[in-house]
Amino acid sequence: MGKLNPLLHQELRLAIVSFLATVESADFKKLTEVTGASKGNLSVQITKLQTAKYIDVTKSFKGNYPHTDCILTEQGKTEYAGYIKELKQMLKL
Repeated sequence: MGKLNPLLHQELRLAIVSFLATVESADFKKLTEVTGASKGNLSVQITKLQTAKYIDVTKSFKGNYPHTDCILTEQGKTEYAGYIKELKQMLKL
């Protein structure tokens, strides 16, 4: 039996990547709404995914307010697909 990707196996990081896999991009506010995470925790987990090159993060300003957009990278898509495949094998689906 294989091993699940430990970076994606964490609940919030998996929620972020799972949502990003269904959309072209998502901003920080939308990810906060979708995951129910606190801004601080979401920020930490986004940074971990960005460091691993699973997501690209673009920071800008809309008016006077900071705006953060996230998209799933090709590497992130590959890792997520591998995670799902391994999980299905483990569950014998």
